[in-house]
Amino acid sequence: MFRHAERTIILVGTAHISQESVELVRLVIEQEKPDRVCLELDDKRFQALTQKERWQSVDLKEILRKKQLSTLLITLLMTSYQKKLGGKLGVIPGAELLAAAETARMKQIPISLCDRDIRITLRRAWKSTSLWEKGVILSSLFVSLFDDTEISEEKLTELKRKDVLSQLMEELGESLPDLKRVLIDERDIFIAEKIKTSPGNKLVAIVGAGHIEGIINSFNIDNDSLLQDITVIPPVSKTWKLAGWVIPLTIIGALAAIGIQKGASVAGDYLLFWILANGIPAACGAMLALAHPYTTLGAFTAAPFTSLSPLIGAGQVTALIQVLKRPPVVREFENASSDMSTIKGWWSNKLLRVILVFLLTTLGSALGTWVGGYRILNNLIS
Repeated sequence: MFRHAERTIILVGTAHISQESVELVRLVIEQEKPDRVCLELDDKRFQALTQKERWQSVDLKEILRKKQLSTLLITLLMTSYQKKLGGKLGVIPGAELLAAAETARMKQIPISLCDRDIRITLRRAWKSTSLWEKGVILSSLFVSLFDDTEISEEKLTELKRKDVLSQLMEELGESLPDLKRVLIDERDIFIAEKIKTSPGNKLVAIVGAGHIEGIINSFNIDNDSLLQDITVIPPVSKTWKLAGWVIPLTIIGALAAIGIQKGASVAGDYLLFWILANGIPAACGAMLALAHPYTTLGAFTAAPFTSLSPLIGAGQVTALIQVLKRPPVVREFENASSDMSTIKGWWSNKLLRVILVFLLTTLGSALGTWVGGYRILNNLIS
């Protein structure tokens, strides 16, 4: 508890998978009777906790159109990680935030959602990391899904006292400082500023224990001018945009040069090799994902062309076809974070299979691009 601008602020640090935290937030709200309760939630996460029918409004085609499938994947991975730990502790992840919202509603106390939009946070985090760092993050999350190591009683007690997700990000922050800056430091600033602007003379703020120190430090600084900067997704630089055209233009230029130097028939042979080198691995990726036959055909057809454009990838095309031919049902959205912890679940859940189609056809197309590109350029310079 501390004073700020003649108001009383009560920060309650919680663990997102702790029954003790659930009981604590209820007790604090009931005893303190604040004018407002501030929650470490954005609108999307609040809806996810409070509206069981939320998945009915999800438009997967729109997610694909906006190229946000990778964001959905990371969200599911992080949710699955917390659910796995929460299951061992007998607590639903975010239960203390839900308890705070329900207690505030029962006491007719208004609430403020004070966290940054999760989509902005994840996309800023994704853009802040290198290709290698992205691989480290995804591999760490994937490995955690299939880790069946039993947790000791001492570890369970420790987990109950900590914000597990913040702890994980702190550990990653030691080797990935840019990721920590986006996932923790920026959110500390954002949450602090939102609490400052929340009405009421007495506020109770429910936040993850890992954010307490950063929020308190941010209260002593006027960071209002930073909000605009940390709530936008950095645009792709012109350098990267130009770099994205390097491979396509190089391949097209090489084929043209082969045609001029060695004749149209030779260039045609290499064009056919390019089509097969891209189409076959992409189609194999779709078949490995047990995709719909039309999706596999789409992978073979699209990959040679999408490899020559930085604007769209083979994975996006095939994922869209898969959604159209075998759309996931609401139940599969709801169970995705649980199903992804088993090998069988990735193929039995239609939403996860869409993601598999996206990943495996993208990988196949990338492999084909390097094989086809090497063969064409090698011929040109030989």
